[in-house]
Amino acid sequence: MWQRQISNERPLILKIPLAGCPTFTALVVIAVGSKYETANQSGLSHFLEHMFFKGTSKRPSTLAISSELDAIGGEYNAFTSKEYTGYYVKCAADQAAVALDVLSDMLLNSQFSSEEIDRERGVIIEEINMYQDNPMLHLEDVFEQTLYGDTPAGWDTAGRKETVSAFQRDDFINYWRQNYGQQRTIICLAGQLPENIDSLVNKYFAQWPAAINFQDKLPVVEQQSQPQLLVADKDTDQLHLALGVRAFPYGHPQRLPSRLLAAILGGSMSSRLFLQIRERQGLAYYVRTSVENYTDSGYLVTSAGIKKEAVAQAVATIIAEYKKLTTELVDVVELERIKKFLSGRLILGLEGSDDLAQWYARQQVLFLGQGNVQENLDTPTEYLAKIRAVTAEQIQSVARQIFVDQGLNLAIIGRVTEPDKLLAHLSFN
Repeated sequence: MWQRQISNERPLILKIPLAGCPTFTALVVIAVGSKYETANQSGLSHFLEHMFFKGTSKRPSTLAISSELDAIGGEYNAFTSKEYTGYYVKCAADQAAVALDVLSDMLLNSQFSSEEIDRERGVIIEEINMYQDNPMLHLEDVFEQTLYGDTPAGWDTAGRKETVSAFQRDDFINYWRQNYGQQRTIICLAGQLPENIDSLVNKYFAQWPAAINFQDKLPVVEQQSQPQLLVADKDTDQLHLALGVRAFPYGHPQRLPSRLLAAILGGSMSSRLFLQIRERQGLAYYVRTSVENYTDSGYLVTSAGIKKEAVAQAVATIIAEYKKLTTELVDVVELERIKKFLSGRLILGLEGSDDLAQWYARQQVLFLGQGNVQENLDTPTEYLAKIRAVTAEQIQSVARQIFVDQGLNLAIIGRVTEPDKLLAHLSFN
């Protein structure tokens, strides 16, 4: 059973003891990401994440940090998203003190060396190049640009090459001090917790600063009135498309029915769009449908790599399957299969202490992003009970709400010769 500790002198603490687990995970998540940036700061959240691994006064280099964690066989990394940033160490349970020592030192005492900043610019620019050269990785960014345009919600998390090239040491220090405060920070501890876990947390995290003036994110404003098409022109052997609709933010009562809806459409190899587009029509190798829930917006999207000459056929097929769900109820057998699929995938995905830490931390940080500390985070068991309670009527109701022309968007990476003709295919009518 998870536990929460709230203190006015340190970040929010979540403790998730896991009986019989041989590992320990410390995950620190901060409710700040690329949606909190201004145009001149684009990519700063992500660049800052990299810099925490570059040395502290006690461990003055990347090697000093990595060698100490490697010496205990630890797994460690970090991630930056649109709305939060996370840092974690997973290790054998008897090495928890080392994990907490190194992780806290990185986040509290990093030097942000100008020399290291200049060196890391090249790494991040190559990371941007990698994503832009790989349509499967870059497609989500192009689709979100279609939805949100030239706003923080529509910018790539990694930023732009020109902003990454311009950041100076003071930019990192100011952004860190402004946004990495107690009120926006969660320390999630999962797995086999040491008996002295409270004293270890006090020892290593009691000095976490209180931010003086948080930088708020711009709210997403959704004003779409007709279907939209955005083409990222690139010479590719196939067209990569993302066809989706605006949906629901995190915490919305329709969030879970929309998740089942996505699984029915393209969540597995037995899903409707996988069977139609790949198995029956032979148009693509990969086909998948997913949902994204941010604090103030959300969407459902189907992605696929399509034969160039068959893009209109693929678009028509996806729209037809979307539309079918607005008129026909999902039958009992298919609905039960999808619920079991989601339940099984969740259970498999929560086997490790790191997975469990992210399960709880993500819930809490998104509620922090909405301005509150949620008292009732879902346990996996409670979440699965909610999934099992979703009805075919609720799924159809969601389909009717979101599968409308006013929220329909198509993003393509590749070369489209007649975009106007393709745009004409974007309609549920």
